[in-house]
Amino acid sequence: MRRILSGNEAIARGVWEAGVRVAAAYPGTPSTEILENLALFPHVYCEWSTNEKVAMDVAAGAAFAGRRALAAMKHVGVNVAADSLFYASYTGAEAGLVIVSADDPAMHSSQNEQDNRRYAAFARVPCLDPADSQECRDYAIAAYELSEMFDTPVMLRTTTRINHSATPVEIGERVEVAADRKKFPRDAAKYVMVPANARGRHPVVEERMRRIAAWAETAPLNRVERRGRGLGIITAGVAYQYAREVFPDASILKLGLVHPLPEQLIRSFAAGVDRLVVVEELDPFIEEGVRLMGIACEGKSIFPLMGELDPTVVRHCGAAAGLPVDRPPVQAVEVPKPALPARPPVLCPGCSHRGIFQLLAKRKVAVSGDIGCYTLAFLPPLSALHFCGCMGASIGVAHGAARSGLQERMVAVIGDSTFYHTGLPALANVAYNRANVLVIILDNRTTGMTGHQANPGTGMTLQNQPTEMIELEPLVRALGIKHVATVHSYDVAEVERAFKALMATNEPAVMVARQACALLPEMRRQYVPLEVIEEKCTGCGVCFRIGCPAILKSDVVDAKSGKPLAIIDHDLCTGCEICSQLCPHDAITNRDQMRLREEAAAAECSLPTPGRG
Repeated sequence: MRRILSGNEAIARGVWEAGVRVAAAYPGTPSTEILENLALFPHVYCEWSTNEKVAMDVAAGAAFAGRRALAAMKHVGVNVAADSLFYASYTGAEAGLVIVSADDPAMHSSQNEQDNRRYAAFARVPCLDPADSQECRDYAIAAYELSEMFDTPVMLRTTTRINHSATPVEIGERVEVAADRKKFPRDAAKYVMVPANARGRHPVVEERMRRIAAWAETAPLNRVERRGRGLGIITAGVAYQYAREVFPDASILKLGLVHPLPEQLIRSFAAGVDRLVVVEELDPFIEEGVRLMGIACEGKSIFPLMGELDPTVVRHCGAAAGLPVDRPPVQAVEVPKPALPARPPVLCPGCSHRGIFQLLAKRKVAVSGDIGCYTLAFLPPLSALHFCGCMGASIGVAHGAARSGLQERMVAVIGDSTFYHTGLPALANVAYNRANVLVIILDNRTTGMTGHQANPGTGMTLQNQPTEMIELEPLVRALGIKHVATVHSYDVAEVERAFKALMATNEPAVMVARQACALLPEMRRQYVPLEVIEEKCTGCGVCFRIGCPAILKSDVVDAKSGKPLAIIDHDLCTGCEICSQLCPHDAITNRDQMRLREEAAAAECSLPTPGRG
């Protein structure tokens, strides 16, 4: 049976068909949909773990117990999971263990470009690089076979284009793999990585990689497509699709297993072509491997080191290097474009974080930010973030700045899911080392940026089972923070009062700003748009400074100031009332209140005039 599946859907399908019993992940674009889809299948336990290292440990534990297991994450998640990936490379497992690393060339939703084929080489684990959805499904299955054949974790490395593109996939049925182990293995020399045992395992790992390299020479994952002799291309992943399109007459060595490289296969292929070129995204990973074999080749001297490739880029670069492309590249024609308003990314209408950031912007405090949708508060008109690095870094960076002797007090902001991810150790460090940092936990009751996944504070698991809701306030106090306040994010006055009180403590403090994300279904049902009372609006611009997309400038201008009045787009407004609380002229009100006021006014006009009739 054939289906049209995205790469993420195909990986989930392949993992399920391979008989996986346990899968763990932390949501992160472009990998999120793998676990969301896998969780819909029967006979597999899936979870959102608190972070990627925990997910890697969970998968390793299941594989040690003799059950095929998966850990899935985006490329930067492997940085978090690296410690566990490296011990798993040394230990091996009792059943197949696969790690999905979804890389993000061009940084569609990431803070860096990172080629995690490097991690596979660094950790001494094989790496598969699928080129379409069919290969995502097939390679997921092959990864478990490879893992068990050589007693090794296997990295299945994808990219955004592969994860989110859809192609036809021939699917199969689930194969139940025997999982008859009843007890955890008692094999200290293999699984207890004290130095003496680890020293014994290192030669095993190196010998394993030599055996995998020998196997790769004839592995069906790697194939040669013989065409003309003039040009030979070595490629992998989505770059293979572009090479086939742009260089139709070239011979191609398509690598499905990109680490370790099949040296003899590469040598044989190179000997059969006049000019050897490597086409790959991001790092010259394959190119460097080929050069280390003493084989002359070209690659990054022709194609860019940064960003995504696509047929246009490959065609232009190939033609400039004298390669025989399918057709001459077409020069881009500058087409006059109508003047359109800028549409920068902004916090959503009704975003529960907006009230916090308008206060921080007004107070002009130094704010250390974190990874999440609230990162958008760095943009005008709020311009309220001054640092953002990686998950959980906001608190540690604020602590370091505070301990450096900085005169101004640091504020760190972090989302609820990110706090559970890596904020806990950082806050414990603040409490332990007594930095006068104010941490604001933006609790919107979900993992917002990646599409509303559950987390330990939501009371629901990935597979929609009710669970314990971990409350932030007692957790924060248990870490040693004495000054804690919980506020309603939409209550501007309450937020400001709590902020002033906590800033006055000059000790470690935490504000939990709580309000469910406005895009959650239960919140959408509560929308009551606001109205601007035109005769009260003066065009002062206070409401424009909070950056809400629902608040627009009217064509009507105030007679005194000459500034445009505000109007509210009813299709966007959620009725959060932050703007109405900030308006100094009481010119913004609830639509229902406006209707009641108009009805009352109309009723008053219809009453008989006193003294008549």
